[in-house]
Amino acid sequence: MLTKPEEDKSFFNRERDRLAGDIATGFEELLSSSNILNRKLEEVLGMTREYDTIARLWGRFHELMKGQKDVVSLEEQPLGLPGTGGHVVSSKHGGGK
Repeated sequence: MLTKPEEDKSFFNRERDRLAGDIATGFEELLSSSNILNRKLEEVLGMTREYDTIARLWGRFHELMKGQKDVVSLEEQPLGLPGTGGHVVSSKHGGGK
């Protein structure tokens, strides 16, 4: 039979091995969860880049349309009637010099 110190040592070794196994399992789960989190973050960042590209495209389109609206509104602006405050004297419509 085993003596008392040998039984304690054996119990100690078993507990140590069990706890080391639990820690190793915990680290494996942590690593797996970290990998999943990294993949999800990469997906989110990829979608953000896609939306940024689309937002820049729509921003350019908006600026283009805004610029064309300003040009059209200046060209098609009615001159107004003299005496009403809306009359604009323009060299384009004036007599020939």
